[in-house]
Amino acid sequence: MPLAGRDTDDPLFLQIKEARQSVLEEHLPSGPYVHHGHRVVAGQRLLQATSDIFLGWMSGPEGRAFYWRRLRDMKGAGDVAGMSPDDLLAYARLCGTALARAHARSGDRIAIAGYLGSADTFDRAVRDFALAYADQTVTDHTTLGAAVAAGVVRAEPGV
Repeated sequence: MPLAGRDTDDPLFLQIKEARQSVLEEHLPSGPYVHHGHRVVAGQRLLQATSDIFLGWMSGPEGRAFYWRRLRDMKGAGDVAGMSPDDLLAYARLCGTALARAHARSGDRIAIAGYLGSADTFDRAVRDFALAYADQTVTDHTTLGAAVAAGVVRAEPGV
């Protein structure tokens, strides 16, 4: 019998993913999680206001680490290319608020605010990083476009 939600017209699918080593592990001291699936699940629980009740982790064949969650295709995206400047600004604020809220759950906001203080040093550092990252993205895209034009990289039109 297949798993179902409210009724037989509401199928329940579980997505199982392999949890690999974090890219940060080689640069940071060891964290509290030995199992990569446990690390992923704990991180999701920190960042999400309400975690998936099916969220879990396990070891699979050959000791590989896995985690699972309910598969929900509920992602949406704004049509950024078609937005007016005012709508784009409002959309960016909403996205920033959602991201800030998720990150605020991962630490003690009072302690972080105390650490950062009232100066705008951190704000300016994040701004400078974001602008440099944007510039690098433009450079990377230009380099990719040149590689496609030169036939070094094969590309197909987007859908």
